[in-house]
Amino acid sequence: MADLGRYSRQTVFPGIGEVGQRKLLDSRVAVIGVGALGTVIAQNLARAGVGFLRLCDRDFVEGHNLQRQVLFDEADAEAGAPKAVAAQAHLAQINSGVQVEPVVADVTAENVYDLIADVDLVLDGTDNFDTRYVLNDACVKWGKPWVYSGVVASYGMTMTIRPGQSACLRCVYPEPQGAGGDTCETAGVLNGAVGVVASLASTEALKLLVGAGTVNPGLIYVDVWNNTFDQFPIARRPGCPTCDKGEYTFLEERLDQTATLCGRDAVQVRPAGAARLDLAALGGRLGHLGEVRVTPYLVRLLVDRYELTIFPDARAIIKGTSDPAVARGLYAKYIGM
Repeated sequence: MADLGRYSRQTVFPGIGEVGQRKLLDSRVAVIGVGALGTVIAQNLARAGVGFLRLCDRDFVEGHNLQRQVLFDEADAEAGAPKAVAAQAHLAQINSGVQVEPVVADVTAENVYDLIADVDLVLDGTDNFDTRYVLNDACVKWGKPWVYSGVVASYGMTMTIRPGQSACLRCVYPEPQGAGGDTCETAGVLNGAVGVVASLASTEALKLLVGAGTVNPGLIYVDVWNNTFDQFPIARRPGCPTCDKGEYTFLEERLDQTATLCGRDAVQVRPAGAARLDLAALGGRLGHLGEVRVTPYLVRLLVDRYELTIFPDARAIIKGTSDPAVARGLYAKYIGM
């Protein structure tokens, strides 16, 4: 039986109360992306007593993450720990009563159902629209509420999506966002902007899970540097391919298997249809090529001026280039395609 005294400052709040707190303890949430937004969201929900958190992330901790990704420390960066695993370890020290399941994987059309089928709510902590479109299709198709969030520079936005009730992401962004906008590499990102947007998103999660409060009916936009806060009502768009026509394009199409990572001199390569890797065997095979490190979660190879981090699902993050063609060539050379 959970100790409700731990949550006394929530149970005295009329919007939650003891009944709402028990709902939170019984709730299941998936946080997709455990970087800047995802770490703040996950920490807020764990401290609030959400009973089960599934943390999904494809990446590992680096030093530049520590400016804004609140669940990581210098030891995590030194070890190059997978973000989902490092976050799980820190959350266990914050609230041992919350079950946290780390998933080190790229969220795709192939695995998204398994990741969200048994949760009550999905929260977006990603840094790319490819994954968000997959989440939008999946959540609308299977009736899962989800909260979209994004931050760059000093500004960010969040939108709560309730299938069948609210607009969906494609009502706002009908087609994938093209190149040319701000990114975290070109414009930077302030940790205060991350904290504000993630706090709005995690509070939306509490409202949805307890079934109380005024849920965000549109899109909230905040700029912490210029002290602006705006709310835009968003109506369902007639003819929306996803929530009006029921066309789930991003669950059916194969997305680009190679992606340049935001703010990094790095490219992710994800071969289609690749089998899971035996990391120990791979590490042994690569050992004569350069400096190799093997953990239960990854193999890291330093060769020439490149760093290849390979995961059990056959994904690799190749650091030292932003050219997808170069990255795929290195993958083929050292891992095989």
